Amino acid sequence: MQAVIAQDTTKDQRMKWWREARFGMFIHWGVYAQWAGVYRGHEQLRGGAEWIMNRCKIPVDEYQAKAAEFNPVKFDADEWVRTAKNAGMKYIVITAKHHDGFAMFKTAASKWNIVDATPYGKDVLKPLAAACKKYGIKLGFYYSQAQDWNNPGGAASRKAASEGWLNPDSSKIDAYTQQHNGHWDPKQEANTFAEYIDRVAVPQVKELMTNYGEVAVLWWDTPTNMTDEAALKLQEQLKYQPNIITNDRLKRPNFPGDTKTPEQKIPTLAELDGKDWETCMTMNGTWGYRTSDNKWKSTETLIHNLCDIASKGGNYLLNVGPKPDGTFPEQSVQSLKEIGDWMKTNSEAIYATKASPLAPLDWGRCTRKESAAGTILYLSVFNWPANGQLLVPGLKNELITATLLDGKKKVMGKNTPEGLLISLPAAAPDKIASVIRLDMKGMVANVNDTNGKIKTGALD
Repeated sequence: MQAVIAQDTTKDQRMKWWREARFGMFIHWGVYAQWAGVYRGHEQLRGGAEWIMNRCKIPVDEYQAKAAEFNPVKFDADEWVRTAKNAGMKYIVITAKHHDGFAMFKTAASKWNIVDATPYGKDVLKPLAAACKKYGIKLGFYYSQAQDWNNPGGAASRKAASEGWLNPDSSKIDAYTQQHNGHWDPKQEANTFAEYIDRVAVPQVKELMTNYGEVAVLWWDTPTNMTDEAALKLQEQLKYQPNIITNDRLKRPNFPGDTKTPEQKIPTLAELDGKDWETCMTMNGTWGYRTSDNKWKSTETLIHNLCDIASKGGNYLLNVGPKPDGTFPEQSVQSLKEIGDWMKTNSEAIYATKASPLAPLDWGRCTRKESAAGTILYLSVFNWPANGQLLVPGLKNELITATLLDGKKKVMGKNTPEGLLISLPAAAPDKIASVIRLDMKGMVANVNDTNGKIKTGALD
């Protein structure tokens, strides 16, 4: 069964903004932020903090009681969106509902939502949608269509109970999950999976598609136990958003969506095959907020990742896990500010670019733009040459101009048998990545035949 939605005939039109954006913000936020990776004094050992209910096999009643403490009074949608915009991000994808089944919006399909189950009592997606519209940021929703550990009948991926804490009953719990399709609490089995799809998932997706204005992206995740029948019912709700972009995680292989989703990795050139792709990555080690996770990636790593992904024709969806009070972790805010500072000077090397036509470069990355007049290459130099001579191997086109984006200073270049040799100042304009714009005559021969698209994506 091959599912094709009506708007596929205009896919290039739908994908235009996404292919130009290159950089977006992922937000993982829910009741799991209140647990922050700790259950009964025990630190969750494996997996993201958003998986704590499954990893530690928290009973339904106990997990739902935690929502009584979830009161994010410092949540400021305007500040969130301005933070993303100032970082150079063009779109936001937030977890409208993660695997714990907790809806971050008012829903008629379940009382397990932020309005009905918390003292906060307000839908956070409505102000976020308004702020995105105000600042010109595209809004997307992550929705866990199959896994739901609180609404009866939802699927549950099997994870060993002993992974997160020293539970004396872990062997009994593990045996139960094996016999009950991943469930560890009888309350999870009051309905069948098919009933769950009809009662919760389908109506909630319809609510997301009809109550928040334009929705640019629907980001499905982990199709555990999914059937083609269920996928068709969910996909039918997309008719309310004719320009929406979806990923490849609804139900494989018959529902490929528009984008591939490598997770926590940047594909190699050997993995690219012509599909649009988006790498999602954390800024530290976890998606949801976790107090003990201080393994923050450096700003240098984050910017280099952005350059690398753009050089291969992909998008970078960089995650923030807000705290229970509704604020972003301080390190996330600082890193995003520093990325934004770099983007203020160098964003033209990222936005609306295509994959590099050159062979891999040992000193940095390359992106390109094409026009009737010729080719623009952007060289993001990570390792500035000590001798001031930068060789672009194999580049034979005639150089029109070479310009440092930082300061708009012209530099000289000449063709050699080995490629284009550029003479640079002794000091790099930017310690993380200095960008050189090359305006070249003609089309630069592309040594990569995949056009920067990816072959496979990983499932969480």
